[in-house]
Amino acid sequence: CGKSKIVSLMWDPVTPYRLHVLCQGWHYLCYDWHWTTHRSSGDSSSDMANVAVIDGSKELESVCEPTRDPEARACRYRVLVTVFRQSVVPPPMSTYRLLLPHPVNQVVFSSHPEKSNDLAVLDASNQISVYKCGDSPHVDPTVKLEAVGGNGFKISLRTPHLEKIYKIQFENSEDQEVNPLKLSLLTWVQEDVFVAVRHSQSSPQSVIHHLTVAPPETDGKQGQLNVSLSVAVDGVIISLCCNSKTKSIALQLAGGQILKYLWESPSLAVEPWKNLDGFPIRFPYPCIQTELAMIGGEECVLGLTDRCRFFINDTEVASNITSFATYDEFLLLTTHSHICQCFCLRDASLKTLQAGLSSHHASNGDSLRKVERGSRIVTVVTQDTKLILQMPRGNLEVVHHRTLVLAQIRKWLDTLMFKEAFECMRKLRINLNLMHDHNPQVFLENVETFVRQIDSVNHLNLFFTELKEEDVTKTMYPPPVTGAVQLSKGSHGKNIDLICDAVRTAMENIDPHKYCLSILTAHVKKTTPELEIVLQKVHELQGRALPAPDAVSAEAALKYLLLLVDVDELYSHSLGTYDFDLVLMVAEKSQKDPKEYLPFLNTLKKMETNYQRFTIDKYLKRYEKAIGHLSRCGPEYFPECLNLIKDKNLYNEALKLYPRDSQQYKDISIAYGEHLIQERLYELGGLVFARCGAHENALNAFLACGSWQQALCTAAQLSLTKDQLAGLGRTLAGKLVEQRKHSDAATVLEQYAQDYEEAVLLLLEGAAWEEALRLVHKYNRLDIIESNIKPSVLEAQKNYMAFLDSQTATFSRHKNRLLVVRELKEQAQQVNLDNEVPQSQESDLFSETSSVMSSSDMSGKYSHSNSRISARSSKNRRKAERKKHSLKEGSPLEDWALLEALSEAVQGTENLKDEIYHILKVLFLFEFDEQGRALQKAFEDTLQLMERSIPEIWPLTHQQNPSILVLGPHSTANSIMASYQQQKTSVPVLDADLFIPPKIDKRTQWKLSLLE
Repeated sequence: CGKSKIVSLMWDPVTPYRLHVLCQGWHYLCYDWHWTTHRSSGDSSSDMANVAVIDGSKELESVCEPTRDPEARACRYRVLVTVFRQSVVPPPMSTYRLLLPHPVNQVVFSSHPEKSNDLAVLDASNQISVYKCGDSPHVDPTVKLEAVGGNGFKISLRTPHLEKIYKIQFENSEDQEVNPLKLSLLTWVQEDVFVAVRHSQSSPQSVIHHLTVAPPETDGKQGQLNVSLSVAVDGVIISLCCNSKTKSIALQLAGGQILKYLWESPSLAVEPWKNLDGFPIRFPYPCIQTELAMIGGEECVLGLTDRCRFFINDTEVASNITSFATYDEFLLLTTHSHICQCFCLRDASLKTLQAGLSSHHASNGDSLRKVERGSRIVTVVTQDTKLILQMPRGNLEVVHHRTLVLAQIRKWLDTLMFKEAFECMRKLRINLNLMHDHNPQVFLENVETFVRQIDSVNHLNLFFTELKEEDVTKTMYPPPVTGAVQLSKGSHGKNIDLICDAVRTAMENIDPHKYCLSILTAHVKKTTPELEIVLQKVHELQGRALPAPDAVSAEAALKYLLLLVDVDELYSHSLGTYDFDLVLMVAEKSQKDPKEYLPFLNTLKKMETNYQRFTIDKYLKRYEKAIGHLSRCGPEYFPECLNLIKDKNLYNEALKLYPRDSQQYKDISIAYGEHLIQERLYELGGLVFARCGAHENALNAFLACGSWQQALCTAAQLSLTKDQLAGLGRTLAGKLVEQRKHSDAATVLEQYAQDYEEAVLLLLEGAAWEEALRLVHKYNRLDIIESNIKPSVLEAQKNYMAFLDSQTATFSRHKNRLLVVRELKEQAQQVNLDNEVPQSQESDLFSETSSVMSSSDMSGKYSHSNSRISARSSKNRRKAERKKHSLKEGSPLEDWALLEALSEAVQGTENLKDEIYHILKVLFLFEFDEQGRALQKAFEDTLQLMERSIPEIWPLTHQQNPSILVLGPHSTANSIMASYQQQKTSVPVLDADLFIPPKIDKRTQWKLSLLE
């Protein structure tokens, strides 16, 4: 009509891709374009990751009908389609191209998950051409292969074919007018349902048309779409996105409002899109790309503006995003920082995504990947690991993002697709331990499936060589969330031997000849390599005809072993099998000179069998086996065996080789006992001597260690005379007195030396008053009570009184000094605090430098490395320990020394309770009541003094670790600085016991009520 005739048009000089059109009758139109990517959105492996590009150039095509002029040409408009699952074709080429008779406005792929490769093309004549993938009996002339064949090569790609060309049938005649840009935002929501948007030319209003396929009248290529329903929307719809899983459709208006189009409901309603809180969502700025995704169980709208601002619902999570795409449960983004970031949306939230995008440098390394400057996401190949990026100059790059790779590998392993997972891990250099560590129980239960799928000796050998004890799911490849797989692992570490044995057993059950080399690898890669078994298997192959075409010969197996094991180690283990044919076979395959091993082997062959094996084991330093073989050579070789036993300390092993009643057993035992005596283990040596019947040696050993019961038992077996036994008893008593075992010494003197008087004196010396009285009454020597016992008791009472007086005075002096020292230290800290606070105003309260200086104040001058100091002898170390806590006034650690002295005083007094109780009983018995009461009162006063002083000496504040900074809402600058100053004298771990108060046990009964 007349008003549609264009009078003038021009591109906007400021806003890119904006076109101004002026028609007759002053009818003004304004069109805005923006870049978008037409890609298929299937989730299964059948989706070919198609990406379509509208090519604005024309193509002249020959018309093939014979009735037409052969020179005639038809003009075609192209849509370029690249199938990224099978090939990555760089632009301007493509996998194939579609030829259409009219200019193309939009390309859309089907939202059906199983038919995502089907596409529809909307052209300027408002016709929709539908192309479907599948077998077609005829070659479609509108589909031309470009970069994947067509020149005589075999084509493995299934190209689509033109199914129908649908003409849209509008209701009124005005809508039937041809307008090249009448429809936009076409979406293929169902097999026979399209959704499109038409903008009103007279008002800011949009209409959503529901297009359904009309029943075909003929079987030709022509079809018809009817506008079944239309919904008017107040506002200009600038974007439309559909979720292929949930079938939700989100509309974005020019003002940023987000609407939900309920296209499946009978009324085809449009309502505001609301978040979980029930508030409508609105983008602050119009977005040129919108998508729907499930984030933490909520379906959210994702939007990206032309200024790189990225929104999730109405929350801006980043302002440096150049492109994004959603795939399965992942969100992939590229940023101005030239990185590609991948997030798992399953358990994510807006806060975690915002934090991850704002601090990408601190994120998990697997979620980040550096990309070339200006890279933008084109598509993601579903059920694969490929991520297609396009550079600013147009070329394409394929990257395998680590997050996508690991997620896909986990899916394959969960579905027991070991071959696909292995090939991916091998190609992308993922540690093969993940095959087992992802789910150890499932792997071990399906290990035969694993072997059958891999079906390659080289690949199985590669798997074995990468095995290690480390669980890679906890170190290299931690899962994004804690799942059931992690819970099923248990707390025990990985057992490489279990994996090797399981896979080896499976290979032996399937085909031991084919997997011979892998079976050998399984033996070698165990924690302790089973080289003897491996060599025996190789030896069995020698001289045997190959049972199968894929079997391995002995020479090939041995050559392979030399790649896994050091040749010298393999030679040693072959020698340890005592099979000289096997030794020669290994030696010939190695680089050894025959002059080195042939004379040695010839010498061995001339020896007797046991001595031959002894010589081999001694050469291989397997001394336990060596003495076993030598013990079977006869008694004439026993001296050589005994010398080897002494040299290598193999006494326990050697004693198992001979009967207990043999002379060799006794000789070895005597040598063993002498060895223990040299090591100053007298009692153990005595037991060995006594066991083999060397009683004299046993007696000397028991005398040396003071084991008087064992010594007397041994003496009884030697049939000593009475005088010899008495002399032995006096010797033992002297040893026991030196060890302050007076009661035991008295028992020996009384029973074996028949000297009860000396025994009584020893009991009095050891304060065993009641035992001394027993002996006096036993032998009816009551005169000893007056001559020795009573004077000893009174002397002990005076000594206890003097000790308690000294202990009380020392305790009081140390306590008073400790209080003074603490007060002086508090004053000094306050002075330092006053001096340091003005200086600290120029820097942080606790800077890194100040913390380093504080730790070096006391130890800085000793921090240098000095070999003489580090090699200090034990004597000097003990001397330094004594000097560390000095009671000298003014010493740096005087308060610690005082605490140590006070603690020792309390513990020493506490330990006297039993002795005081026994002497009080004897004092009462001999009617020394006054002395008993005095001692009891003095001891009670001392205990009470110490008990009262413990809370003062060890207050609760000093029992806490003084090195911990006191921080919190109630802390002040002064309290923090005081705690900081206290750190300079922080308590080492070894001295922390000084701040724990000693315990006084009030339940111990020591007081004698008869003296009260």
